[in-house]
Amino acid sequence: MLTGIVAVFHLWVHLNSTTVALTLLLLVLFLAARWGLRYALATSIAATVAYNYYFLRRLERFTINDPQVWLNIFAFLTVAVVGSRLSERVREEGADARRRQGELEVLYGLSRQLLQTENVPSLLNAISPAIMLVTRADAIVLYLLDGDRRYMAGDGSVIQLDDIALRQLAETLPSPETVTKQARIPLRVGVRPRGLLLINGVSLSAETLEAIAGLISASIDRAQALEDLTRGEAAKESERLRSLMIDSITHELRTPLTAIKAAASTLLLPEPLDHEQQQELLTVINEESDRLNQLVSEAVEMAQLDTQEVHMTFAPASIGALVEKALAHCSSLLNENEVKVDMPTLPAVKADAEYITKVLTNLIENAAKYSPVGTPICISGELRDGMVSVSVADRGMGIDLSEQSLIFERFYRANVPSQQSWGTGMGLAISRAIIEAHHGMLSVTSHLGEGSVFSFTLPVYEG
Repeated sequence: MLTGIVAVFHLWVHLNSTTVALTLLLLVLFLAARWGLRYALATSIAATVAYNYYFLRRLERFTINDPQVWLNIFAFLTVAVVGSRLSERVREEGADARRRQGELEVLYGLSRQLLQTENVPSLLNAISPAIMLVTRADAIVLYLLDGDRRYMAGDGSVIQLDDIALRQLAETLPSPETVTKQARIPLRVGVRPRGLLLINGVSLSAETLEAIAGLISASIDRAQALEDLTRGEAAKESERLRSLMIDSITHELRTPLTAIKAAASTLLLPEPLDHEQQQELLTVINEESDRLNQLVSEAVEMAQLDTQEVHMTFAPASIGALVEKALAHCSSLLNENEVKVDMPTLPAVKADAEYITKVLTNLIENAAKYSPVGTPICISGELRDGMVSVSVADRGMGIDLSEQSLIFERFYRANVPSQQSWGTGMGLAISRAIIEAHHGMLSVTSHLGEGSVFSFTLPVYEG
């Protein structure tokens, strides 16, 4: 390029020396911006010689005894060198800015990846792939002193260090270091060593490596703190529910026990009772004993469902057959209500037949208990979004909107003054737990004065 410019201006385009000097200076600045200071400096010296030889007063001679020649040469060389250095500095600062931007993008991407996980085991498994994704490294090894655990991503064979060597490095390495394109970053909790991170095939600054180590340690601490907090909250909630259940069971047990105690005390009075009075008191004892037995059985079943100690056998089942079986169980309560069944041909569902029959029985019994005499009870089914939906509808008093989310809680019964409040208040809670164990959903739609529709879904059997 220098030869071309000199040839053009010397042989064909004859311009004054100032224009030639500016053109050569632009060439030097271009080289400094494109290839760096070394090329620009060498070119500026060569351009000074050519400029002096071809374009100053005495052509094709080196004339350095004239002060003006000295001044021209010095000015050109000084401007060329200073401009080259400034251009080189801008180039270096631009490269440094791009490098820092890339490292900030790495840290930002890594922080997003790590902050998405709040479970410690999942986080530890995600750290190495996340670092490899954002840094495009060849291999990542995360080693933790606690349990000598190792988490790898990429070609782990390129990192030839056993657990003993990793432990020694983790305990003794004071700061990040790079050995043959392998970054070794100690992880710490305060001043106590936690582990070691090895990144192979990536060149990052020491500050960025320390930031990655701090980010990993902070993420692990955060996930651990969230787990501890969640565990503590769960323990408090479990204790609260346990206390609530004990209080509720105590309250529910007191009523039948009081009735049984009163009837038994009356029977033990010295004054004789006639046969009709004795039969009435014995009936009270029998009914309240059954209620007490049902309460205890449902409480035990609810506890087993909560702790997932109930064994369910999932098999293909026909919804129509389960509805018929449930209606047979409820026949004594349905003498005064017409039952309408609208059950088209539906695919088999994946369910435990015994437990789903219990859900249907409970919903039909509730519909019969809270429906006026002579009103129909409708049972229907349909296929919707790969699930079989079953609905039990009544024309009772309905449930207030504020209570619709509460009726599935344990021991809660809807406030229906005109109806007798039967049962223990755990039937819907048990039914919801059973349906959720089947990966379905139990819901209610109700309007005061118009009735209620309880619906649940079950997955279609795909065997």
